[in-house]
Amino acid sequence: MTDVTSSKSTRRPHHWRHDLIELAGLFTAVVAADTIAKTVVKGPDGPYLLVFSAIALVATAAFHTWWARRHGHAPPAGPPGRSPATRPEPDTGVPEESGTPGGTTLWRMRTTVADTPGSLAALCTALARLGVDILTLQTHPLADGTADEFLLRAPAGLSARTLVHETSAAGGRDTWTERADAHDLVDTPTRVLELATRTALDAAELPLALRRLLGRCTLHSVPAVSLAGRPTGEQVPVEGVLEETVMRLRDPHGGTLVVERPHLPFTPTEFARARALVELDARLGPRVPRVRDVLTLPGGNEITVRRADRRDLAAARAMHDRCSARTLGLRYHGPVRDADRYLDHLLSPRFGRTLAVRTASGRLVALGHLLWDGDETEVALIVEDDWQRRGIGSELLGRLVAMAEEAGCDSVYAVTQASNTGMVAAMRALNLPLDYQIEEGTLVITARLSPAPRPDARTPRHGEARPAER
Repeated sequence: MTDVTSSKSTRRPHHWRHDLIELAGLFTAVVAADTIAKTVVKGPDGPYLLVFSAIALVATAAFHTWWARRHGHAPPAGPPGRSPATRPEPDTGVPEESGTPGGTTLWRMRTTVADTPGSLAALCTALARLGVDILTLQTHPLADGTADEFLLRAPAGLSARTLVHETSAAGGRDTWTERADAHDLVDTPTRVLELATRTALDAAELPLALRRLLGRCTLHSVPAVSLAGRPTGEQVPVEGVLEETVMRLRDPHGGTLVVERPHLPFTPTEFARARALVELDARLGPRVPRVRDVLTLPGGNEITVRRADRRDLAAARAMHDRCSARTLGLRYHGPVRDADRYLDHLLSPRFGRTLAVRTASGRLVALGHLLWDGDETEVALIVEDDWQRRGIGSELLGRLVAMAEEAGCDSVYAVTQASNTGMVAAMRALNLPLDYQIEEGTLVITARLSPAPRPDARTPRHGEARPAER
């Protein structure tokens, strides 16, 4: 039945008017031929007229042949209202040139379109006209539309302004763009599973996982109780709170996790993913990797370096009791009697990572902290007086910097005093670009981390400690 219908649809209908016109044309041609024949036979210039007529006929036939060969293979006209210039060219299998010698560039773009049929298609068509290839697409349903997040491969000569302008012309609004890199090529489910795995292995990974999940954002951990013992009033509901560019999540260990992203509002989908990571952390409870390294110092003493958390609080307070007032003052930059107050905060995995050094007898003699300070990273050290000048500080600092690089930090800074020659020398020994700045009587040293991979964190540094066993 399909074949019959198709043949009927392609057959031209027959009309009697066509036959009448052809018959009238035939009679007209006969009359014209009779008149010309009588003129040629009876006229004095009949032979010349006959020759000129033949030449005209030959020229007309030649012109018709040339015209047919030139335009006979033109494509049929498209549907009414569509210009032939807008028809797609046949796919030859060869990619088109981008028009720029610089290759392509990866972009992340998010824009909001109306939740109507064809809105996404119009946006994709506009991107195709720019020579942009859509690598991945995520959709985030909103109350007043749909936020579409793209990973794009665009010609290198395409500017962000042009991309935003064409997107807006195609119906997009609140468009945001940012340069992307090869790490963004990992699909979202894979990236979320990887972040969940890292969080499950280490409680200190939760702040980093939230940063990597949500992109360029600032995360603050606000404790439920201040250092003075007063409630901070930052308690949020269990389900959390989403306020445009700010989300507040309840910290399972007490307090509130505040995530801010002023340049781009959070979507309900992102909020749900962040809540799922926090809930995973809450179910697993306190945990740190129990990997430890046994090192032999140049003097022959063995030390153990491992991760620390709040379970090491009692040992850390005992170390404070053995430290001099000068050592505590150089470390905490405040009244010595308040030093113990900071330990619970510093040992919390919400604020960073802590390395502890213990002697062969099990005594804790040094702490090294890598602290998440908003979108910056601070390093801090304290070494018991009797164990200073033995290379422990440099060993801890090298490991902390390696951890910062692994976490994707661009720089680390240390707050100290100019008189703390040990800390200044340890920062210089990193062989990294350093910036020095005096703030309110203290010295702030910032180390710019190199993008190249650094040696493993367990590698001895500057001959100050050599591995004995693991």
